[in-house]
Amino acid sequence: MTSASNTQGGSVTLSKEGLPEWLDPVARAVETVQPLQLSRFLPPEDGAGRQSAVLILFGEGERGPELLLMERASSLRSHAGQPSFPGGALDPEDGDPQADGPLRAALREAEEETGLDQAGVQLFGVLPKLYIPVSGFVVTPVVGWWREPTPVGVVDPNETARVFTVPVADLTDPGNRATTVHPSGHRGPAFLVESALVWGFTAGIIDRLLHYAGWERPWDRDKQVPLDWRS
Repeated sequence: MTSASNTQGGSVTLSKEGLPEWLDPVARAVETVQPLQLSRFLPPEDGAGRQSAVLILFGEGERGPELLLMERASSLRSHAGQPSFPGGALDPEDGDPQADGPLRAALREAEEETGLDQAGVQLFGVLPKLYIPVSGFVVTPVVGWWREPTPVGVVDPNETARVFTVPVADLTDPGNRATTVHPSGHRGPAFLVESALVWGFTAGIIDRLLHYAGWERPWDRDKQVPLDWRS
């Protein structure tokens, strides 16, 4: 069990105790997945890149299991207008990037961006660090269970356009899945959910989690959504 103190002065722990049974496949996947099974973009060996973290938060809504997402403000310099997990760069007070820093950063950023109450979140796993070449971020995905849901919403419109949850049933629905094609030629998984196109890094993580948790359903990989150069 890893522990750290969070921004509210309490402690942050990794624990699988008391997780709902439906999360067991996710917890197993998080423990066993290898970096290259998630992405071909791995952190530079020379240690370059800005350390950051995202919070992959599973909750239980009216339609069953769901994920918390947000849409980044269109005015931001990087990944503007894109749906994403809450998250951002580590601050010095978050602590060691190679230890508990990402846990604190993921919770802190989620609180700053969505108003999430950290006390209701149980962190139960950490995925391998990945790399986003376009922005130079080294990202640690931190996985949690929304044990005690609280209201969330836009805290700062300059950072966040909206905050929303997506039922896992919609993410696994073959009709909501597609392949994005960037003008650069890069192809990747995408989800058309909640009036949003989820693509890029966030969609890649969701796609792999669904796959390794055994939740993925066969879908038409030839269904394409073109992206423009601004993406």
